[in-house]
Amino acid sequence: MYKTLKNNWALFIGFAILATAHGFQGNLLGVRAVIEEFNYLAVGALFSGYFLGYFIGAFYCPKLINSVGHIRTFSAFASLASLSALIHVTFVNPYVWIFGRFLTGFSMIAIFIVTESWLNDRATNRNRGQILSLYMIITYVAFATGNLLLNVSSPTRYEPFILISVLFSIALIPILLAKKKPPKFKKTASMSIKELYRISPFGSFAMLCTGFIYSAVLTLASVYAANMNLTIYEISILLTLIVAAGAIFQWPIGYISDRMDRRKVIITSGIFAIIFCILAILFSGTSFSNAFTQNLTKFNYFSTTLEKTKLFLSITLMAGMTLTFFPIILAYVNDNITKDKFVAAGSGLNIVFGVGAIFGPILCSVTMQLFGANGFFVYIILFLILMVIFGLYRITRSEYEENPESSFTPLPKDITPLGIELDPDTGADLSSQENKS
Repeated sequence: MYKTLKNNWALFIGFAILATAHGFQGNLLGVRAVIEEFNYLAVGALFSGYFLGYFIGAFYCPKLINSVGHIRTFSAFASLASLSALIHVTFVNPYVWIFGRFLTGFSMIAIFIVTESWLNDRATNRNRGQILSLYMIITYVAFATGNLLLNVSSPTRYEPFILISVLFSIALIPILLAKKKPPKFKKTASMSIKELYRISPFGSFAMLCTGFIYSAVLTLASVYAANMNLTIYEISILLTLIVAAGAIFQWPIGYISDRMDRRKVIITSGIFAIIFCILAILFSGTSFSNAFTQNLTKFNYFSTTLEKTKLFLSITLMAGMTLTFFPIILAYVNDNITKDKFVAAGSGLNIVFGVGAIFGPILCSVTMQLFGANGFFVYIILFLILMVIFGLYRITRSEYEENPESSFTPLPKDITPLGIELDPDTGADLSSQENKS
């Protein structure tokens, strides 16, 4: 572990700073959008813009990396992400913000691809699991730190946006000063959506639903919290709990999924998530109305700290159940294929996930427009029900066959196919790289 850190410290530090700024920016914009009285549709479009940029960048950025190299690509898009933060504070307008989030999404996918391909180049068969674990830990800690930075200054001021821009710029320094040569970019093969669905109908459909769910939970939770009149400190704590739950729950649920039919684990997690969503609605103390839609009149619905604690606990448990779907579904699909197709299947699942993620925030915002703040949970429940019903149907249609080559691996929430290749179970031939670390 020490050797892994020593050999990749510049990349890890630069990425940690960058991920902190990224996590900070997304939730800061959600809170600021509520303060500026953007309606739910505008907010949904804002966050869908990010995933659209992310999705398009996934196809374009590998070609750019091949043309100009890792360091130039990382530097250019970190600078572009820094610029997008300043755009948001300079022009407080929904349409400009949508464009700004598109630029951020396009920039971040380029940075993730550079980081993960770099880590792949440094990985060997002996340390691949360690590198993936460190990458996951750094990602979640950085995002949690970014949520806590909401407390540094009021979202209505310019200082938080300047801080985001500064962090994006600082992230460049370790990478540019690193002595090690950047790797040669290696493209990852993909699997067609049609072939993916033929191999695993439930895995494909569940991943599509997961895209709809993840994108809403990770972007509109701050909007929900702001509309519930939580303080900035309370919002930061809630968002940190959501991120922490997404990381911590992966290990126990993944352990269980390695010992039984993964479909049943996914379905059971979905049912529990539905229960926690219903509890969150009950503990919120609000009804289904669109009173928040235009003029966001503030009320204090929490007469006791206990009521607020119950809400926080319900949302945290819901996040723990839902934010574990991606790696479990990936492992389930791998149960149905040979080892040499693991990475290609992961690439195909990323595309399916991306389609859901693009439309998730805008559809969730429509639900919140109709039902008020609690529409956030109504939307999540809808896609959980679809996933559970289809899963129960597929269980009656096919038997579960365990694949000894496949096992669950905890993964960061923004993993790309190149990051999936770090999984020791992918079987990538790294024997030629044994001396690089």
